[in-house]
Amino acid sequence: MKRAKVAIIATPAIGNLVPAVEFATHLINHHHRCISVAILVISMPQRPLIDDYVISRTSTQHIRFIQIHTVDPPPPDQYHSTIEFISLHIENHKPNIKQTLKNLMDVDAVPDSVPVPLVGLFIDMFCTSMIDVANDLGIPSYLFFTSPAAYLGFVLHLTTFPATESISLATELTVPSYANPVPPNVLPSFCIKRKESGYSTFIHHALRYKETKGIVVNTFQELEPYALDSLSSSKYFGLPPVYPVGPIIDHFGPAKWHPNRSGQEKIIGWLDRQPSGSVVFLCLGSMGSLSRTQVREIATGLERTGYRFLWTLREPAKAKLELPNDYKEFDENLFPDGFIDRTAETGLVCGWAPQVSVLAHEAIGGFVSHCGWNSILESLWYGVPIATWPLYAEQQLNAFEMVKEIGLSVELRLDSRDKSSDLVLAEEVERGVRELMDGRDGELRRKVKEMSEKSKNALMENGSSFGSLGNLIDILFSNV
Repeated sequence: MKRAKVAIIATPAIGNLVPAVEFATHLINHHHRCISVAILVISMPQRPLIDDYVISRTSTQHIRFIQIHTVDPPPPDQYHSTIEFISLHIENHKPNIKQTLKNLMDVDAVPDSVPVPLVGLFIDMFCTSMIDVANDLGIPSYLFFTSPAAYLGFVLHLTTFPATESISLATELTVPSYANPVPPNVLPSFCIKRKESGYSTFIHHALRYKETKGIVVNTFQELEPYALDSLSSSKYFGLPPVYPVGPIIDHFGPAKWHPNRSGQEKIIGWLDRQPSGSVVFLCLGSMGSLSRTQVREIATGLERTGYRFLWTLREPAKAKLELPNDYKEFDENLFPDGFIDRTAETGLVCGWAPQVSVLAHEAIGGFVSHCGWNSILESLWYGVPIATWPLYAEQQLNAFEMVKEIGLSVELRLDSRDKSSDLVLAEEVERGVRELMDGRDGELRRKVKEMSEKSKNALMENGSSFGSLGNLIDILFSNV
């Protein structure tokens, strides 16, 4: 039997690393092919949970984690934005990555001394500097894209604009991967605050995507048919083959590795005592934090609805490159007077929560989400409708796609930048939660349940993503 191995490099962030590792398991488990994977891990001091996660997965069969010797971070005068810092930090590891890949090419022979070839290097959207390393070593490189196909089309479309041309914030944008014109208020922040948000760095990465041998996207045909069809058409001239292989989800989630075990037990225990489908879950992601004024507006809106709620609330980070922290304790002045006492029987406010475990719980009836793509895929898998509240990155476009393009979410906000102070008022929270939980006479809930079944079928033998992954593996093994 033919044997092969691949290497994967992900941006040092949990939202990038976890899907990369889950993708590795899909490669390994697909249809009796003999393939092993090396995950090359780049650390960041500001992301300590990465090390906790890696330790929890080191016993995974056929996956080898290799910690790359870290280098000094870029000095502050070399970057103006977080994405510039991360991209430079990754690029500065090129010599160490190159040596590691050379070592992988020289070892791991099977017992009869036949070498196991390294047939591909998978990089994610911010690791394009590693294409140079792959080319130097003669290894085919592939892009693993952890955001939706529609957004992939968007960033590729941006590369057609002259570098000095600003995107108009007064008119809608026609993008081939979207069926509807894209309004300017849902453009990612890096398109609006170009210098501070690293616009040129995003474009630099996108320009290099076409240099790869293929693009693997964490989506599936039934979810994004329009976007995927556009990517395979002549509208994106010169694009390599696109392989939709999702939904790629970590179904165990941080429950296996996050240090806050007691908090997890409290949350799941509380959910166990709630009626089926009765709880709205409000979580704005690992990087999402809110002002005190906004917290009070949410609390007021939630209480007015009368629904049971589980609300994860994070304290804003004190340093630019750090993530929000869990509140050590909640200051009563953070909420309206008496809110905690009045909602003690129907609500739970906490810090970090094991999101995938929560979404899988039968008590959850709706999800107010920041619309990160991982969160969307998890919510659809478990059949939980979403109310959109995007905050950063490409989340505004994700929300737009979910509400306007494919009709699988309720609009609480498509963009939190369109009002003074970005404040979402209690009335908006109340309206959005009511619409989410009432479900438009059940139509939204029915559509989400239907897509949930399609997401599962896509990964089964003869499913769309199963077949797409098989095609990719055939290409990889053609190099053996």
